[in-house]
Amino acid sequence: MKVTIFIIFFFILTDCFAASQHFNLNFEQIENSTAKGWHGWEKSDVFTVAIDKKTSQSGKKSALIEIKGNKGDFKALSYTIPARYQGEKITLRGFIKTENVTDGWAGLWLRIDPSVSFNNMKEQGITGTTEWKRYEITLDLKHNSANNIVIGGLLVGKGKMWLDNLELLIDGVPIEKVPLKKQLSMVQDNEFNEGSKICLIKPDNFTIEKLVVLGKIWGLLKYHHPAIAKGNYNWDFELFRFLPNYLETKNVIERDSALNIWVDSFGEVRDCQNCKKTQESAHLKPDLSWVSQNKLSKPLQIKLKSIYNNRHQGKHVYIDSMPAGNPRFKNESPYSYMPFPDVGYRLLALYRYWNMIHYYFPYKHLIEKDWNEVLPEYIPKFINSSDELAYEKTALLLIADIQDTHANIWGGKNKIESDRGQYYPPVHTQVVEGKLVITDFYTDMVSENEQMSNKVGLKIGDTITTINGISVEKLIQERLPYYPASNYPTKLRDIAPDLLRSNQETVHITFVRNSLTKEKSLQLYKKNEISIFNWYREEANSESFKLLDNNIGYVTLKNIKKEDITKIKEQFVETSGIIIDIRNYPATFVPFSLGSFFVNSPSPFVKFTQVNLNNPGEFTFTPPIEIPASFTPYQGKLIVLVNELSQSQAEYTSMAFRAGHNTTIIGSTTAGADGNVSTIYLPGNLRTMISGIGVYYPDGTETQKVGIVPDIEITPTIEGIKQGKDEVLEKAIEIINTH
Repeated sequence: MKVTIFIIFFFILTDCFAASQHFNLNFEQIENSTAKGWHGWEKSDVFTVAIDKKTSQSGKKSALIEIKGNKGDFKALSYTIPARYQGEKITLRGFIKTENVTDGWAGLWLRIDPSVSFNNMKEQGITGTTEWKRYEITLDLKHNSANNIVIGGLLVGKGKMWLDNLELLIDGVPIEKVPLKKQLSMVQDNEFNEGSKICLIKPDNFTIEKLVVLGKIWGLLKYHHPAIAKGNYNWDFELFRFLPNYLETKNVIERDSALNIWVDSFGEVRDCQNCKKTQESAHLKPDLSWVSQNKLSKPLQIKLKSIYNNRHQGKHVYIDSMPAGNPRFKNESPYSYMPFPDVGYRLLALYRYWNMIHYYFPYKHLIEKDWNEVLPEYIPKFINSSDELAYEKTALLLIADIQDTHANIWGGKNKIESDRGQYYPPVHTQVVEGKLVITDFYTDMVSENEQMSNKVGLKIGDTITTINGISVEKLIQERLPYYPASNYPTKLRDIAPDLLRSNQETVHITFVRNSLTKEKSLQLYKKNEISIFNWYREEANSESFKLLDNNIGYVTLKNIKKEDITKIKEQFVETSGIIIDIRNYPATFVPFSLGSFFVNSPSPFVKFTQVNLNNPGEFTFTPPIEIPASFTPYQGKLIVLVNELSQSQAEYTSMAFRAGHNTTIIGSTTAGADGNVSTIYLPGNLRTMISGIGVYYPDGTETQKVGIVPDIEITPTIEGIKQGKDEVLEKAIEIINTH
């Protein structure tokens, strides 16, 4: 996981000035043989990141980064401070010296988190051998989402760089002299910045029961209690403050007494005059059944129901919505400075995620597990996670349980990636007809495939049966729980390319070619040594449309541009049929601009569900959205190609084309994850997402998990792959020619 330091959230301008502070930007303050506050130190055969006491631009020390590895390797030093300063522009400047920097560059780097802006001097990076020189980079700082300022030095490729005498300026003023933003009460609470102070939790049955109740009450208060919604409390830290005494309760009476006192401590909840009841027509309704089912005392039940009935309305410190209506989770610290969070923070991760799904996931009703039973299952798993890898894998299992292809660990799963292997095969594999098949080579161009085949000793269409003596079927079954997806074909899509990864430079495989079983030792490579693609090969500078034989138009969306759409309509208007290939991710949003070409009249194609932020858990339908009619609609056949690579916007686009008056969709079920995504951060800097709005056909038919079901199902065959055929495309051509 990415290592930084201290994260708190600051906002609302004030005239208060920063207290006296000193940042270790010249590497002179040393602690445990490294510069205090800096992260990224390393010593190995390939990388050295260390303090150099012999070379400096000023003072007695500098930071040294040296790489002796492969092209594409990189190392960075980082230093993080809270984004609590008034101002619009932030500048990082500092001195760099280099020696024999090749295959990359050296530079400063500056990032405003989370994902606000970033600069690493890639365009003006330093190469070769240079003497000390001052460089600077500038970013916009004035942003409501800015939480941290992360600075440092970066070396990509090979060589050495030294870094010294850095400065941070905001609107030209040294950061030490810049006014601070006003802090809400929640950000003045620093008690647990260094850890939860929870050393040990023994997950016996009663403790698990207590923690289940606490997690649900903690979430109810977080999203409903007015004092918490206003930012009067650091809600993460209130959990840590309450836990020690709560864990000591010995029976239900003591448990509920402690909870009653705790709930009361946040102040009286006044009668809400504008809290509306849940709409009877709501597609999903808030689920507070657990309040009555967890054997809570009557006074506690009444108190919790009263908080719900008089819940906070309006602006909320932890939640609001994005323009599309999907939830935006705010002020959720990723605690990125603790790559392996302690037991209290691990419990916080579970509570945070469980409640976000419980109140804000539009597809909670499609989760196969009873979500109310997930907490007792995972509390012992999170408590007993013994190291960083175990924690990451436990979080991944939890995320996989919601069965949403958008939901994975997209950032921070460093240990999982290391465990899967740093060496990659030179071949792309897919599961075809239930077998692991070589479908491509990781080369820059298709024309190089034969050359690579001869080098590797494998051919397209070979089926791999065992890897290091273990059957492919067994390996797939072992990995299924750790590859989150909405449906089984999409799990296989993601598992297949990883099966040959290893931390050894070779794997021993058994494979079948032309009914003959063979064995070989397969050489693996570092990721930067081969031209890996994820789902499909991208073809540089290729056209997005062309005319096939028999006057058939072909369009692929993977590289379509806005200016192509008018040309497609003009050039294909007299064709006998058009094939649109969405076995990819559209490069341009085309549902309306191109979709209107295929409808005779305004045609509804989709409707959404969105959460009511004033009543968490209530999702209601929006009116259907229509494809506008074209003045000169296309009169020929439209065939749309889809498969498990068609995900999210690709699925939405397929729905738009399905509204056409003469459309046939062929191929196989898509990824089953549509709708704008919402980002979630968990302790340890784990970054995940959810599909944030529900996407449905106008008649209410589900798309989540189901995907876009083709009118005609056809999938590739191993024999077709051997012959270099695109059997789905061939079927589309056949349909146009024969119907």
